[in-house]
Amino acid sequence: MLEARQVTRLFGQKAAVDHVSFRVEKPAFIGIIGRSGAGKSTFLRMMNRLTDATSGELLFEGRNILSLQGKSMRDWQGQCAMIFQQFNLVPRADVVSNVLHGTLARRGTLSTMFGFWPDDDTLKALAILDRLGIAEQAAKRAEALSGGQQQRVAIARALMQDPKIILADEPIASLDPMNAQLVMDTLRRIHDEDRRLIIANLHTLDTARRYCDRVIGMRDGRVVFDGTPDQLTTGVARDIYGADASFNESATSTSIDGLGRKGDDAYALAMLN
Repeated sequence: MLEARQVTRLFGQKAAVDHVSFRVEKPAFIGIIGRSGAGKSTFLRMMNRLTDATSGELLFEGRNILSLQGKSMRDWQGQCAMIFQQFNLVPRADVVSNVLHGTLARRGTLSTMFGFWPDDDTLKALAILDRLGIAEQAAKRAEALSGGQQQRVAIARALMQDPKIILADEPIASLDPMNAQLVMDTLRRIHDEDRRLIIANLHTLDTARRYCDRVIGMRDGRVVFDGTPDQLTTGVARDIYGADASFNESATSTSIDGLGRKGDDAYALAMLN
């Protein structure tokens, strides 16, 4: 289904993604974890062709999507939906219009500029919003919604594309715990019900263990772990986050030496203890 072969992205002499290889045989919910700067976001952006690869191949159903250009690349981006940490909605547009933007890859620019949406598309957008539990927000401006609601609108926009793959780049990093759970529950349900391949960059090991079928750990641009959530031991966590990481019993007071921050990475390690 999907195969990465030695995928590499250089920025000058620095390898942000360094010869990453793995295979996905069937639709799964895959989490990519690692400390900030591990290359997680760069890799997803290469998959969606928002960033070019320096070398390597990324095959989807036998086609190297890294070599696509022009219309073929735009068609691929329609099949490979992207969900961002900061939602990337149009704040002053209403919710249903934001969802309908998921059809942009197959619609003309002029009709979109003037808000001319086919009735069938509008009904589909409303049905998706209803499925995600936010149909009552359809007429509101996106900026009036909570963070968790905005992220579900972004998920609805992705579903409007009817994609083969959904990529989620730290989809819960800006959310409080309750909304984070709602968003992750939504993504997991989409995978279970639609059998879509979902690849999500995640900060916390606890989230990866709860929601993912498979976890890929990255460090300094390389894959250092590829296995099941049950295999995410404390030793594996140190391989991913660095041998200099230290953590306490309490997740609320943990800090990691060498990372220079409290927060998700620290919490992730503490949850294993």
